[in-house]
Amino acid sequence: MSRLTLRQLDIFEAVARCGSFSRASEELHLSQPAVSMQIKQLEEILGLALFEQVGRKMHLTEAGRETLEACRAVKRELNSLKHSLSDLQGLKGGALVVSVVSSASYLAARLIAEFRQKHPDIHVALNAVNRETLLQHLAENSIDIALMGRPPEDQDLVAEPFLDNPLVVIASPSHELSEMRNISLKRLAEEPFVGREQGSGTRIALEKFFNDHGLNLKVAMEMNKNEAIKQAVEAGLGVGVVSLHGELAKRELSILDVEGFPLLRKWFLVHRQGKRFSPAASAFSGFVLKEAHRIARYEAAANGPDAHS
Repeated sequence: MSRLTLRQLDIFEAVARCGSFSRASEELHLSQPAVSMQIKQLEEILGLALFEQVGRKMHLTEAGRETLEACRAVKRELNSLKHSLSDLQGLKGGALVVSVVSSASYLAARLIAEFRQKHPDIHVALNAVNRETLLQHLAENSIDIALMGRPPEDQDLVAEPFLDNPLVVIASPSHELSEMRNISLKRLAEEPFVGREQGSGTRIALEKFFNDHGLNLKVAMEMNKNEAIKQAVEAGLGVGVVSLHGELAKRELSILDVEGFPLLRKWFLVHRQGKRFSPAASAFSGFVLKEAHRIARYEAAANGPDAHS
């Protein structure tokens, strides 16, 4: 009898999370037939179907749900083993897994670049994902540290603020608002927005800000990446709101002078309650809490006059 493999469990978990073979194959950089074959082999080993097709949607069977729970438990145990071994290794040759919301990916890359200058022997894996996926990573205990906006308070998480996160309004330099000063929020609300998807931290903060002022946010287009928002705004498809800690200086963008902006939020360093840090994770956590302000000041200088029209 064949034995199931960790690779099959990884593929199964990806299919279950993505909800389709095609999206999972894209994420895993495998062909769709290869993914389908691995799932078929896993079902043959277990003797039960793991997925069922209802209309156009694919759903987990009861056996699939049980297998997914077991799969996540295996991942948690392997992650715990990795940390135990890292404790024995110390910083030399250690490993670190960090997930960040995509709006913080540029800042995170800068932090990790400087961290690895100090600790070149530490291998760092960086995942830039949406808020929902990042919270799933924390729930599964599959990462060491997350960098994100304020996490939900009803989860077993520890969150330490490490940096202000100013949100600014951007537009194409040819937009009529780019030449105006002291733009009222009511005037801004008349513009079509290129916004983040529902559930993202930026979208939640922005909708609350507009609602608190008795205004509605008119989202004409939704994007799941800040880079896509900047490209759409640059092309004149609307205005957008992004973190000032993104790469703005090299884009043809104007930061608008709007009342109430920048909208100040916080970046948080987040991990599970009771998480046992490896030496690498402990070193990175201390580095972020100590050095993030210095690195952000450098980036703010780079995003200064050149980021405006």
